[in-house]
Amino acid sequence: MDPSSVIWIFFVFLFFYPQVLFRYRLLQRYKFIKQFEAVRKTRAIVMIHRQEQLALFGIPLYKYITIEDSEEILRAIRMTPEDMPIDLILHTPGGLVLASEQIAIALKEHKAKTTVIIPHYAMSGGSLIALAADEIIIDKNAVMGPVDPQIGQYPAASIINAINTKYTDELDDETLILGDIARKAIVQVKEFVYDILKDKMGEEKAKYLSETLSTGKWTHDYPLTINKLKDLGIEVNTELPNIVYELFDLYRQPVNQRPSVQYVPVPYKRGTKK
Repeated sequence: MDPSSVIWIFFVFLFFYPQVLFRYRLLQRYKFIKQFEAVRKTRAIVMIHRQEQLALFGIPLYKYITIEDSEEILRAIRMTPEDMPIDLILHTPGGLVLASEQIAIALKEHKAKTTVIIPHYAMSGGSLIALAADEIIIDKNAVMGPVDPQIGQYPAASIINAINTKYTDELDDETLILGDIARKAIVQVKEFVYDILKDKMGEEKAKYLSETLSTGKWTHDYPLTINKLKDLGIEVNTELPNIVYELFDLYRQPVNQRPSVQYVPVPYKRGTKK
């Protein structure tokens, strides 16, 4: 075999190897999802967002909750019988408010029990989704976070606080418009949190939590630990199934074209046995 052939074979291998590895890892994930569903007797949905880096340039890529994620999760829920419980394994820094609210509403309206499982963290929009579930199962070292809205790169509450320190005639129109959007965003998220909590927690507790979590009491990345969640009156279960950690390990290595939401893409019949 001449040297040029060896070089071509090498480049072909470099091209196909990541694809083969990706397909193998994908099959492993589906296998674990099916095992998890068999143990829990549920529809399992996985949404995992991780920071990745391009191997060539080292540029960080951040994943977050998008409209595409909400479309996939809503589709999975529609394919699940009303009497089948749903487990959503969640690992996310947050994302679009609209997408997070769509997922939260879909979980809340599902008639069977819904559970959000958090092996490491679910911040911002992820916390909003978790609050809508009937049960939160969380690792003892995992955290959630506040759900106060962000306007661009700034917290809505901080924009309002900054505007309140100045006279109106000292501010330009753009800043005033930004402040108006920030006020509306806080009110909207506060009302949404109240709506998803009032039925299972009561009106008084729902008002307290919606005010505390939505109005910028803490920084947006403030970690709500197990003890802090319990102090707030948010019930959590720390008995995380071991198979969740095994599944989570399959997302450790960055792979090109990896979907962030996965589930077994077939409709389940009512009363399906695993």
